[in-house]
Amino acid sequence: MIYVTGDTHGDMSRFERGEVKKVKKGDTVIVCGDFGFLWDGSKQESKNLEKLQKKKYRILFVDGLHENYDMLEQYPQEEWNGGKVRRIGENIYHLMRGQVFTIEGYKIFTFGGGEGENPQMYADKGLWWPQEMPSLAEMEQAVQSLHDNEMTVDYIITHYPAPRMRTFHDLAPLETNMMEKFFERIAKQVTFKMWFFGYLHVDRKITNSYTSVFREFLPISGVDQKGRRFR
Repeated sequence: MIYVTGDTHGDMSRFERGEVKKVKKGDTVIVCGDFGFLWDGSKQESKNLEKLQKKKYRILFVDGLHENYDMLEQYPQEEWNGGKVRRIGENIYHLMRGQVFTIEGYKIFTFGGGEGENPQMYADKGLWWPQEMPSLAEMEQAVQSLHDNEMTVDYIITHYPAPRMRTFHDLAPLETNMMEKFFERIAKQVTFKMWFFGYLHVDRKITNSYTSVFREFLPISGVDQKGRRFR
């Protein structure tokens, strides 16, 4: 079983709550950005990563807007399940941008990053990296990966919200945002069952095609404990 959850921000308690007990050995958890367990290189952070590596399930994540990209990019790239990853631990993988992975029989397109609110404020605090905004090369890679899969995947996993989803959380759309335009193109041209994203910090199935995730560990397919159907 594959589960998706939202921004963990290095919070170990998210992996220790009662709800996580439903995740079994051999299952997969995908974090929709802002993983946060690679942030300051502290002893506590190292201990947390060690604890995560002892989990019996896989932990995968796309990058978000609050990652330490300098630390993340120290891990070498590998090929895994059809796409490029950075292996953080035995069971922990960073799913790189513009890739299509086959995970538990499903084709999953991943694309992290985005454009946050008040980037200058974070830059002044030393908490902003230029790698947050995807490059043209990464977008071109994404288009190529999708074409290689006949523009059809089962699920899309991003951190930044899918097109027009910002308005459901009282955030004005960013019409000039490069990510908005790129995601709009994907939404129109790619066939998919569900697009999951973090960023908004809310658990809500917004439409039949778009779901915002945060604290829940939501099954990627089938019916969850609240009776919501995704497949």
